[in-house]
Amino acid sequence: MFVSVICDIADAGHRDAVVDYLRRYGFKEIIANTFETTSISDKALTRLKRDIDKSTDFYDKIRFYQYPYEDTLVISFLNEKKWKKSVVRL
Repeated sequence: MFVSVICDIADAGHRDAVVDYLRRYGFKEIIANTFETTSISDKALTRLKRDIDKSTDFYDKIRFYQYPYEDTLVISFLNEKKWKKSVVRL
């Protein structure tokens, strides 16, 4: 599965923690604040989101783009410390 992550993190300490998690889970920074991988499992992605949630606050924003996931594009986003999901059928 291809996963791209875009980060808009207000605090430098939070950004460092999130980037560290992303790299540990196999993501590579493609351009500033944008990370990608093609080799992450659903289980690992769930753990990563949980880890990131612990390292962020109300002002941090993160978006995950997953494709293909059950023949759909899934966009998960953390905004104001709440996770939401949008599913696009192709």
